[in-house]
Amino acid sequence: MHQHAPAIPRLGIAAFRTGTEILHGLAFHGKATVFPQSVGLAATWNPALLTAVGEVVSKEVRERHDREPDVGLNVWGPVVNLLRDPRWGRNEEGYSEDPRLTAELATAYTRGLSDPADGSRERLITAPTLKHFLAYNNETDKAHLSSQVRPRVLREYDIRPFERVVASGTVSGVMPSYNKVNGRPSHLSPYFRELRRCQPELAVFSDAYGPIGTVEYSGYYDDRPHAYAAAVRAGLDSFTCEFDDPTNTLEALRSAISLGMLSERDVDRSVARLLAMRIRLGEFDETPGSPRKVEGGRLAESAAHRDVARAAARQAVVLLKNDPLTDGHSVLPLTPGRLRRVSVVGPFAQQLFSDWYSGIRPYEVTLLDALREDLREAAVCFVPGVDRVAFEIEGSGGFLSVGDSPGQPVICRDVEPVGPAQCFDVIDWGSDVVSFKSGAGSGYLSEQQDGTLSLDPVGPHGWQVRETFRLVPDGELWLIQATESGRFLTLEDGTQGALTMSATDRSRALGLRRHLMSSAQESIAIEARDSDAVIVTVGTHPLVNGGERYDRMDLGLAAAQEAAVRAALAANPATVVVIFSGHPVTVPDLAEQVPAMLWTSHGGQETGRSLSEILLGRYSPTGRLQQTWYRSTRDLGSIFDYDIIKSGKTYLYFPDTPLFPFGHGLSYSSFHYGPPEVSQTEVLPEDQVNLRVKVANHGPYDTAEVVQLYVRPLSPQVPRPVRELLAFRRVEIAADAAETVSFSVPVSELAFWDVASGHYAVAPGEYQLMVGRSCADIVGDVTLTVRGTPPGPRSLSHALIRASDFDDYEGIEIVDETKAAGDAVQPVSDAGWLLFRDVDLEDGTGLCTARLTRYGTGAAAVRLRLDHPEGKDIAVVALTAESSAGRWDTVHAPLTAEASGRRHVYLVLEGPVRLASFALGPEPVRRGE
Repeated sequence: MHQHAPAIPRLGIAAFRTGTEILHGLAFHGKATVFPQSVGLAATWNPALLTAVGEVVSKEVRERHDREPDVGLNVWGPVVNLLRDPRWGRNEEGYSEDPRLTAELATAYTRGLSDPADGSRERLITAPTLKHFLAYNNETDKAHLSSQVRPRVLREYDIRPFERVVASGTVSGVMPSYNKVNGRPSHLSPYFRELRRCQPELAVFSDAYGPIGTVEYSGYYDDRPHAYAAAVRAGLDSFTCEFDDPTNTLEALRSAISLGMLSERDVDRSVARLLAMRIRLGEFDETPGSPRKVEGGRLAESAAHRDVARAAARQAVVLLKNDPLTDGHSVLPLTPGRLRRVSVVGPFAQQLFSDWYSGIRPYEVTLLDALREDLREAAVCFVPGVDRVAFEIEGSGGFLSVGDSPGQPVICRDVEPVGPAQCFDVIDWGSDVVSFKSGAGSGYLSEQQDGTLSLDPVGPHGWQVRETFRLVPDGELWLIQATESGRFLTLEDGTQGALTMSATDRSRALGLRRHLMSSAQESIAIEARDSDAVIVTVGTHPLVNGGERYDRMDLGLAAAQEAAVRAALAANPATVVVIFSGHPVTVPDLAEQVPAMLWTSHGGQETGRSLSEILLGRYSPTGRLQQTWYRSTRDLGSIFDYDIIKSGKTYLYFPDTPLFPFGHGLSYSSFHYGPPEVSQTEVLPEDQVNLRVKVANHGPYDTAEVVQLYVRPLSPQVPRPVRELLAFRRVEIAADAAETVSFSVPVSELAFWDVASGHYAVAPGEYQLMVGRSCADIVGDVTLTVRGTPPGPRSLSHALIRASDFDDYEGIEIVDETKAAGDAVQPVSDAGWLLFRDVDLEDGTGLCTARLTRYGTGAAAVRLRLDHPEGKDIAVVALTAESSAGRWDTVHAPLTAEASGRRHVYLVLEGPVRLASFALGPEPVRRGE
């Protein structure tokens, strides 16, 4: 039950290790095919391609496992957390803000990872594990904070992709997240049981140190035996704790058994699920010729795998904008035969950057490499697009200087004149964070753990990024501060000694005078002026200002990068901007000013070649945005607000016009849509609706169009999405040809989570089915009428109603009723309210019954009011001063005569009160009735 399970020779069971990372290729195990980041793969909107990517990855995992058995066949990925907020530090690991798109792409990828070529579903190539269950979209304080997820958001949004992928049978496990959900740590989630209704043998693997976190981080339990016992009872099977040493984990589990908190049967259930996975992987019956065996070697360098990597990188590029210039022609595509000189600007053109889960690329093609190869008859000129500076040490006459090779310490020398070894290119990553690249071309300035300085050939990388700094003003001088340690640059031995990052406060820091050796804007303007086209590369680094440890507080480009774009544009209107990032970027001004703009993610070894093909018109872009691009972070509210319904997050509920909408992506071809046709305009909830639409390619390219089908209810009784993706098809259409695209959608897909019944329900009424190029570019629609019995008023009299099953709320948070199960609610501060809509109060006689406890001292009560949270009380249920914190009491209070008919009922919680459930009826209602 530990990540590193030891061998049991007497039973013929070998050692087994869980957890090989495969988000966009095999990671941490040498050279492997590296695909675009997950968010880039999602931009393809191509499930068939994701399956092909999965097949490549599974073969490379098997190949590596055959050589190194410690490379486990239980693979961790994909991430199916929905991208509700693009500031999340791990945004690039997910697929989309939409649950259906996420589920379909994840199912396709895991099918490629798991299914053998012979189609046998009883055997596995690898055993994929979905990450990270559940409602996990912030890094800041993730181990301490609780994601607040009301039932509708939980059911309609967060849990949906997990349920759908698990139900497909393509995954073997799921990994819980570090955070709490509604007050309970995810590693103790009661929803594991629901996933196992879809797949009984589904294994649950903890995240690294996750079980320990329930004791040491969240403090949910006081010790490991209690915490681990609760985790196993909840459904956790494998503990990823303390690397390869299972000692403490096994000791805690044995203690839990001896204390009677765990039984042998509990342990057997977990072990059985883990062994079932290993059996399907063929561990106990492997024979030569098995479909799980991989023949040959060095698959990452094979032509077949390279072709899949190229297809993925090509399809992941999104053309955001392509407006015509004053001559009426668009900048893109560029025409190679007319190009004499092309300027390529920015560090992203010259280097591919990797995220934490990237493998080692067997080769890589940068944009600059590809353009020089593809434009051999033209001059392709590179401009770094950054300021080059020299730092003079105040009072010494010396300059910061570097050696000629990576790893050589940074030293200070008296030099005259200043040469490349004394110069640094200042790469601005935004949020006042920069990197210093040696002007001698020998690497990036890097702070080592002991405070010494060296040169790193790669640049920002690793779990602790030590190649980023801040330039802190100090009067007319500047101080250099390391972002990782917070320490300042100082000089150890007089004026000619070693430079170290050892000053813990700025009073001991070394003052530097900055000399501008060459200006980015001036060099860009000079080069761009005489070019036929300018390609400016900008973006964010996958490990800087965001990542697995911290969220991005700013989604804009660095100021120096925006200035570089404006310098190029001022010198030459034929300027194209290429954005590299793992998340949407807020660039409203540039989006208005620049005629052409593309986006792609990081990671892919074929990134440069794919961009060159698209820029030069050899391939028409087909990528589509998988999440909304907002104009400003002000559109997003708090990153900790998980209620997309109330906060208006994601394209589903966002009320304003974004910078670029979900599903957006332009083409070099033009497509014409005919009117959509449906098989029937009136349906029942159990029916299926068939829709088809003719799409014609009127452009010059044989290319693909992504046809998107959305829905919205026309008169919803509860808040519903302003539009919601129902289905999509990526269709290849030849130039001057047409294809009829068909959709077959169960009417049950129109359902919402009905908190009154605790089930999904399809509301009768009219729905608008919309066909479009994006969620905002609708080209045709048809009205569908769903017949059925309208829901009646809500009854609160027959059983205790979960307080968390409210219709609306203000100032309320959901918490755990007990450590094992159940939800309750409490006010965030002094008071808050819940709304239960359209309640049948019958004749108004009887009692209010409520299950309450307190979590502090002072007056604690629940007031029932009609139609408004500040209305007149119809009942007050209060806890006495003698009631104990944490002890649940059932309290009754009479209803007043006004409590009759069909009304909206508000529950106002005042003071340190928790409410688990309540009922209104003619007599006391007991729990469970």
